[in-house]
Amino acid sequence: MNDAAEDAARSEADNDAASRLKKDLTAVKNDIAHLSQQIADAVNALAEVAQSQGRRGLRQARANVDQAMSGASDRAGAVTSAAQDAASSVANTLADAIQDRPVAAVAIAMGVGFVIGVAWRR
Repeated sequence: MNDAAEDAARSEADNDAASRLKKDLTAVKNDIAHLSQQIADAVNALAEVAQSQGRRGLRQARANVDQAMSGASDRAGAVTSAAQDAASSVANTLADAIQDRPVAAVAIAMGVGFVIGVAWRR
């Protein structure tokens, strides 16, 4: 009977060990499921932050482009105005020169015409 008692004790110990192992395995499964959910939440939060920063960067880039375009437009306007002023100044100077010396102006015009005609022929 001694062997039967020992077998019963071993069987009970094995059952207790198996029961503890099942409980531990269930706890590990639950921990893994909980950890998986936490990882998914963290990834979603990271994606939201990345998307927000991407939008912010895009808005800032658009603002920089708009500012650069505005500056370029202002500079182009200033260059155009300066060119118009220079052309007007040259026209006024030529008009004054033609009024002061009309014969010389006609002679210069004929000379320029002749040079252009000779250059065109070649």
